[in-house]
Amino acid sequence: MALPASAVRAFEPPPQPEREAPARTTCPRRHSRVEAELAASRPGSVAASVGAGPPRGVSDEFNSRPLLEKPRKASSSLAGAACAPLFALLSRRRRRRMHVLRRRWDLGSLCRALLTRGLAALGHSLKHVLCSIFSKIFGPLASVGNMDEKSNKLLLALVMLFLFAVIVLQYVCPGTECQLLRLQAFSSPVPDPYRSEDESSARFVPRYNFTRSDLLRKVDFDIKGDDLIVFLHIQKTGGTTFGRHLVRNIQLEQPCECRVGQKKCTCHRPGKRETWLFSRFSTGWSCGLHADWTELTSCVPSVVDGKRDSRLRPSRNFHYITILRDPVSRYLSEWRHVQRGATWKASLHVCDGRPPTSEELPSCYTGDDWSGCPLKEFMDCPYNLANNRQVRMLSDLTLVGCYNLSVMPEKQRNKVLLESAKSNLKRMAFFGLTEFQRKTQYLFEKTFNMNFISPFTQYNTTRASSVEINEEIQKRIEGLNFLDMELYSYAKDLFLQRYQFMRQKDHQEARRKRQEQRRFLKGRLLQTHFLSQGQGQSQNQNQNQSQNANPNANQNLTQNLTQNLVQNLTQSSSQKENRKSAKQNAGKEQNDSTSSGTNDYIGSVEKWR
Repeated sequence: MALPASAVRAFEPPPQPEREAPARTTCPRRHSRVEAELAASRPGSVAASVGAGPPRGVSDEFNSRPLLEKPRKASSSLAGAACAPLFALLSRRRRRRMHVLRRRWDLGSLCRALLTRGLAALGHSLKHVLCSIFSKIFGPLASVGNMDEKSNKLLLALVMLFLFAVIVLQYVCPGTECQLLRLQAFSSPVPDPYRSEDESSARFVPRYNFTRSDLLRKVDFDIKGDDLIVFLHIQKTGGTTFGRHLVRNIQLEQPCECRVGQKKCTCHRPGKRETWLFSRFSTGWSCGLHADWTELTSCVPSVVDGKRDSRLRPSRNFHYITILRDPVSRYLSEWRHVQRGATWKASLHVCDGRPPTSEELPSCYTGDDWSGCPLKEFMDCPYNLANNRQVRMLSDLTLVGCYNLSVMPEKQRNKVLLESAKSNLKRMAFFGLTEFQRKTQYLFEKTFNMNFISPFTQYNTTRASSVEINEEIQKRIEGLNFLDMELYSYAKDLFLQRYQFMRQKDHQEARRKRQEQRRFLKGRLLQTHFLSQGQGQSQNQNQNQSQNANPNANQNLTQNLTQNLVQNLTQSSSQKENRKSAKQNAGKEQNDSTSSGTNDYIGSVEKWR
């Protein structure tokens, strides 16, 4: 039933004057919010009717929200009707792709929402952690969050543990690479620092029998004295690297002075203006470029003591050292070096006081150098000094007539040169092998009692290793250097036997020291045990003596007490008798009873004693 218009007007509120719209504020959000409040406060507005609830006389089930949503639905339906023809014109594949894109967009928004909420939760927890840390540090001055004491302690313990782990990690692994973080460090055992560098077994079967004196190379080298180390540098054996180690990488009381841009270093003895090392990087090529054994043995004494009188020259010990290399690798390395233009024309080749003639030592090339020569041409030259170079530079050439090949037959000459090279190599103070850098360092340190600062590095990739040769060329190179092949086999056997001998000696010395320490500790323990037993026995004797002395003292004390009591009683009884005797016979019975009582007491005391 509909209400009349007069009744509807009666229920309406009285009209109110319209408020003026507020001035435009600088903040658009605030302006929109104020406008919305004003619109809601107006009596005839739709927002006011919705916010005020259903009118009087209408049930609560009345809802005015559909009235507002109808235009919206109509607008959406109109937009959908406008877009539907366009969407229908698309192909099925295109429409499916649009659905997929819409679904992906929904997933992306969901991921962004989850990420935002996760970051908010993380920031909230971090805030509580920081509050707990500050509360623990600053105490009552800090504002503590809404967290209980147990959670504060737990978070503080976790943070402190994390900081401690970071500090320990930075201390143990200061660099970018850390050995402790590699899985191989936990799975594989710790390798021997002096293992075989060529990845072969460290144990080998010796081929030669050497005496103890051949294996034990212990040089009493005093750098403050007059002895001298002479380095015989053979071409392409790694001598340059080893020579730099001698002047730059060795621990000395007075290190060598090496200036930037200069190859030579000043290696003086402590407190003297005299060198202790004769090598390329200390004295230069004083005896010629890459001087051999024959040149050095005749040149070094005259160069070092040439300015002194023969009577004032000190008695020096010249300790010769050198480095050897596999003959095939050394030969290929020299060929590559010659290809780049190396000639070694400055080598003197002095033997028996004179250099060789052009007929005795002809040249393999006609120009200024032999750069760009192929390997076949390098091997075809019969006068090439690269053939058997190591044997020639380590032997005494005066035994075969120097470079005059007509002195003796070739077979005999080769035999003499090889035996001379082996003998000189065995009598040298030290020699190393390029293929065993760490073992070379170890033997040098043990021989001269001098330590290097940093360990040697084994380079497995060289210019010679980059040259690819077939088996035929390798056999030909071995044939051209057959003396070097035999010398290297001999040197390698001697080198490894010396290494094993020195290592075994070190192990025995360490075992002997451990046994001495055990004996010393055992003696100290026995000494302390005997001392403790002696002190215990003396204390027991003292206690026994004190226990024996106490009964005697108690017995003497009781005897003295009884004697005093008897004396006092006798004196008192005698006095009483004198007084009673002075009187007349009165009280005679009483005196008798007193004396008898006294005697009974004295008898009881004597019995107790």
